[in-house]
Amino acid sequence: MIERIERTRKNIQMSKKTTATKYRFIPKGVCSRQIEFEIEDGKLKNVVFCGGCNGSLKAIGKLVEGKPIDEVIGLLKGTTCGYKQTSCADQLVCAIEEAREKQRQAG
Repeated sequence: MIERIERTRKNIQMSKKTTATKYRFIPKGVCSRQIEFEIEDGKLKNVVFCGGCNGSLKAIGKLVEGKPIDEVIGLLKGTTCGYKQTSCADQLVCAIEEAREKQRQAG
């Protein structure tokens, strides 16, 4: 069963389907315009970036597929892009951390 995605107070949205929760995140300070992903049993699934460096972002999605979210956070947190203080990979970490907090609050 898929629930409708609803807007939340922050810039992340969420919907549920069976055991996976799908998230949509609007990154800041990077070329990509949106990041979508699912968390199922603490593992990252179906990461898709909209906009940005197409090949590199597809590669990130493949490399993190099925990995525990804590491992992904440890690998990608703080990654920068050129002169920017963040990157699409770092913004994925921001999205995961926000999603994890939202899951904790939901119980």
